[in-house]
Amino acid sequence: MEKGSPAREPRPAAGRVLFEEGDFHGLSSGLAGDPQYNDRRLLARRKLLALGKEAAERIATSNGPSLECRTSLHHPSTFNGMRVRRLWAYLTRSKADKRKLKSVLGPELAKDLDSAYRNAYLCLAIEADALEVSFRIHPDAWYDGENLKKRVQRDGVADWRGILNELSGYFLKLHDWKGEWRCGELSTESLEEYLASWTPGEHGLAVERRFPAPPGARGAALEEGAADALLDEVERLVPLYRYAAWSGESDALFGA
Repeated sequence: MEKGSPAREPRPAAGRVLFEEGDFHGLSSGLAGDPQYNDRRLLARRKLLALGKEAAERIATSNGPSLECRTSLHHPSTFNGMRVRRLWAYLTRSKADKRKLKSVLGPELAKDLDSAYRNAYLCLAIEADALEVSFRIHPDAWYDGENLKKRVQRDGVADWRGILNELSGYFLKLHDWKGEWRCGELSTESLEEYLASWTPGEHGLAVERRFPAPPGARGAALEEGAADALLDEVERLVPLYRYAAWSGESDALFGA
């Protein structure tokens, strides 16, 4: 589960983001639980935070949704099983939009909404052997999951299929299942199969693209253009976020 985003964020990295060997190395299996690498992982976390904030600014400037960025823990803790194998930046609904959703859900259902992973979110992540950009709905973000599923059931599969098929290079995934649905090639039948298996509140949903960066072959991830490429990929996911996440313009939970 992707939990453990702390209340206080570090300072975002200053200047142009450039990934380095150490950003990946500190997440490797031999070092993921070593607190001596906390400072190295903090540097990587600050880079993701800088990218997340820049992505949110780009999206807002192009009249997209208002999003806020938070990041995951860089040190071993009970939240991550005492091993930091992955660092990520969440882009999720703003505080103002959370208040709107809370007013609709009511205080009891919305009591944990402030946790980033309890909202649909866009994600920038780094692991020991990859960079990743994704859209995710955690099982605990059941209202966003229900909103997406009910919208597709109400309006038909065509619009959702069209958005997903614009995302060549991405895969639609269901929780921790081994199967995956290749975006750009999705049929009505394949998405109906997916919907029949997916239960919001029990299963997570992900639309992700991974950029392999294994030891000894990280050249592309270490180039100056890598950060800009990730930002471009986040922007590609905005139509999917707007379609799926509950908002005044995408309301299949309580609207008509």
